[in-house]
Amino acid sequence: MKSISIKGQERESVGKVATKAARNAGLVPCVIYGGEQPVHFTAEEKAFKGLVYTPNVHTVAIDLNGKSVDAILQDIQFDPVSDKILHIDFYQLHADKEITMDVPVKVVGNSKGVMAGGVLRLNQRKLKVRALPANLPDFVEADITDLEMGNKLYITKLPTNNFKLLQPENTVVAQVRISRAAMKAAQEAAKAEKGGAKKKK
Repeated sequence: MKSISIKGQERESVGKVATKAARNAGLVPCVIYGGEQPVHFTAEEKAFKGLVYTPNVHTVAIDLNGKSVDAILQDIQFDPVSDKILHIDFYQLHADKEITMDVPVKVVGNSKGVMAGGVLRLNQRKLKVRALPANLPDFVEADITDLEMGNKLYITKLPTNNFKLLQPENTVVAQVRISRAAMKAAQEAAKAEKGGAKKKK
């Protein structure tokens, strides 16, 4: 999985007054959990642009006074009015410990059903993945090539390389539905065939 770097500064004061002062200075208060003890720090809001405002997922290398901590974003709070970032929780990664993340689904291939007039529906845009940090995928690939009209692609058909998918086996990732136009055409064809059969009699 791709990693992005964020430069932060450790905080000694973590009370409400210090937190408000940090926000007024354009900084985002953050905490890293998962280590021996929580690490409080601040970073400029623009530093999180490539992490928060994107459909992609990344691990994060947090630079704190020359010391780097690898982590993933765990939780984020936004201001309900201005939509500014109020607070971010990170979880520290350890090379020998598996981690759980939501990873986007990437559709590949041209469905036979879609080419025949069906409509593709992506039921799962993200899937919960568990893996060691080094094996976390950027996305989970969903090949729809063999999907005929009315078919479903189940999670059991997705390739998993050194990671586990945590959804139930009956989870539908994508399906090809019959479009209204295709349904109407089929109904009209059936009517025409029925009419032709009556004339022959």
